[in-house]
Amino acid sequence: MASTAIAPLKHLTVSPLAAHTATVIFVHGLGDTGNGWKPVADMFRVEPALKHIKWVLPHSPIMSVTANMGMEMPSWFDIASFGLKDKEDEAGMLKTVKSLTQLIDTEVASGVDPNRIILGGFSQGAAMSLLTGLTMEHRLAGIVALSGWVALRDKLKSMLSGHATSIPIFVGHGSHDPLIKLTFSRESVDFLKDEIGIPEATPDNLTGLSYHVYQGVAHTASPDELDDLKAWITKIIPA
Repeated sequence: MASTAIAPLKHLTVSPLAAHTATVIFVHGLGDTGNGWKPVADMFRVEPALKHIKWVLPHSPIMSVTANMGMEMPSWFDIASFGLKDKEDEAGMLKTVKSLTQLIDTEVASGVDPNRIILGGFSQGAAMSLLTGLTMEHRLAGIVALSGWVALRDKLKSMLSGHATSIPIFVGHGSHDPLIKLTFSRESVDFLKDEIGIPEATPDNLTGLSYHVYQGVAHTASPDELDDLKAWITKIIPA
């Protein structure tokens, strides 16, 4: 997808502690900023196996969000209702796809191979990471979707890149998420497997879906989830 004619996203950068050979771009959720995920980046970067990774934490634009009574807040697209069954803001989503693609293009232009870049996000950011990573020209090292869902299902099949079924994807979700219910996560994973043809990953082959449900966890990333993610990233973009 083209990444022209849009203003570059403002973002926070967490520099690696060793020679930079890989990048994680992590996309925040509704009402948050890139700063909200800096503690996670700071925690991951000191791991001996992850010191080579630069973290890019973009900030979303501020916009009116229908589901929050039209209040203005950081958001990657408009949400009609938190039931996620209403008409989706396709234009807003595709604009975000272009913005995230531009961020990735910048990393590639700086010398980082696309297969050393992970794109991930939480909630709204997870939805955008899946949409971007599965449809963009570059084949990324992996996609991370925490507490999220698959957006634009009606059109996604026609938008897919040729390598959509060969990307490692880490999906994590809390069993007691009151906002993005576990049902949405299960439906999304079934869609990716049954409709898109993405295989289930195995311990020996991480290509495809690594799906984790965390018992008793609400709309947040639990310590167990972050530990699993840390181990997965270590395997996907090793030093």
